Amino acid sequence: MDASICNLGLMEYQVAYDLQTRLVDERRTLESGNDIFLIVEHPSVYTLGRRGGREFLMVSEEFLAEKEIAIVPIERGGVITYHGPGQLVIYPIVHLKQAKMSVAEYVSKLEELMIRLAADVGVIAGRDERNHGVWVGNNKMGSIGIAIRHGVSFHGLALNVNLSLDPFGWINPCGLTGVQMTSLSVAAGEEITMERVLKNLIKHLEDVFPYTFTEISRDQLPA
Repeated sequence: MDASICNLGLMEYQVAYDLQTRLVDERRTLESGNDIFLIVEHPSVYTLGRRGGREFLMVSEEFLAEKEIAIVPIERGGVITYHGPGQLVIYPIVHLKQAKMSVAEYVSKLEELMIRLAADVGVIAGRDERNHGVWVGNNKMGSIGIAIRHGVSFHGLALNVNLSLDPFGWINPCGLTGVQMTSLSVAAGEEITMERVLKNLIKHLEDVFPYTFTEISRDQLPA
């Protein structure tokens, strides 16, 4: 099967969300277009999943306003998490039935993708039964939160590459206690650039998912 991949660069969370929902509506019919993987980084923002998560916020909203960090409720699974520059976010718009993937298999593939990206820079990451995503020892490095609308999955994964980890210290990330967040740079003991992580992304995507990918620009996305 063919699929598209589009690198959006740095994009406000709400703008990326609106784009996702438009693409989900476009993808609803089996005959309409291909699955699309959006690559993005976000300015600093906390998002709340279907189970909420304000109770896991450890600082005041006034403090966050001073730091210019917004709080956005959203319909993905999970609770509170943080996005910021230096974090690789991938939003696959995937028609699961057409791709012949169960939800569990799809989530496992997202985890496998992050594990392979980490291995590229010498970081050994793995799964942990406590929470979906990828871990390095007791530290969580990548998160997964998805939503499904009319059989089409959106939202996706967030892999910490070289972002500031301080905002994670102001929440209980994903509602977990006694867990620290880490990044590829911290785990590797050197600065890992986004360009380095993205270098083999398409190869890993094609190894993990049943697609042949074509790179497109934002202007080439379905209208």
